[in-house]
Amino acid sequence: MNCKSHAKINLSLKVLGTREDGYHELEMVNLPLELHDVIEISTLPYYNETFITCDDLRLSGLKTNLCKRAVDEMREVYHFPQNFMIHIHKEIPFAAGLGGGSSNAAAVMLALNKMLKLGATNEELAKIGVKIGADVPFFFANKPAKVYGIGEKMELIPVKKSYYCLIIKPQEGLSTKDVYDVCDKFQRYNIDTEKVIKGLAEDDQLAIAKGMGNDLLAPAESLLPVVGELFASLQHDGFAMSGMSGSGSALFALTEDAHKAKEAFKKYSKRNLICVLTKTLN
Repeated sequence: MNCKSHAKINLSLKVLGTREDGYHELEMVNLPLELHDVIEISTLPYYNETFITCDDLRLSGLKTNLCKRAVDEMREVYHFPQNFMIHIHKEIPFAAGLGGGSSNAAAVMLALNKMLKLGATNEELAKIGVKIGADVPFFFANKPAKVYGIGEKMELIPVKKSYYCLIIKPQEGLSTKDVYDVCDKFQRYNIDTEKVIKGLAEDDQLAIAKGMGNDLLAPAESLLPVVGELFASLQHDGFAMSGMSGSGSALFALTEDAHKAKEAFKKYSKRNLICVLTKTLN
């Protein structure tokens, strides 16, 4: 079975505080993207182990890969005997804050549910998925959503239009743990989640731009200063709806102007950056 595994951006990410278990309480607006990996899954009838391969050598063969964890967690609940060969064709940049690993895990879980005729609902899969990563449940719906808790709770939201989405990422990635470890040292931004949600429903781009933000931007910039430079550059280029996704290191810019998006893509592609031009999904 071949399946798509979509990326996401956090149009806004508000850190509300730290929980007793050490995780941070969040409030986010997530948009899925057309950008996706392709995952190929086949059954290995005579093997007693599941194998992961990937055309990004940093991920290939990892015992701790989230796809392997997805199989293990599913097996724990549904007790199937089969093992699998899973190949990940990567298009989503690695260590970018675009949810690639979590999306891959969700795609594998959905594929196993179908291949093995397990009959699990998305809600049941989400309860398993959150053990793998807080972002995983979002990808079972893969729809625009307000996401909160540690990322495991969500409400779908209406979005009037899709936008061109330019992604630019430094060659260096950022560790989610490293960014969260320093984030409490920084002042929070003035983020208005409800204004962003209302703006998306009405295609009020000024409201979206005024309400959005990411409380992890300053912490990420402290660890990788080029993140702040790229954000300032996108703002200078007139992308009011721009920001950092997740814990970085990818920046994004949204626009309905195809020409503007393509010209910016050309500009940033000339630098030592990973650049992708895609669209948001409604």
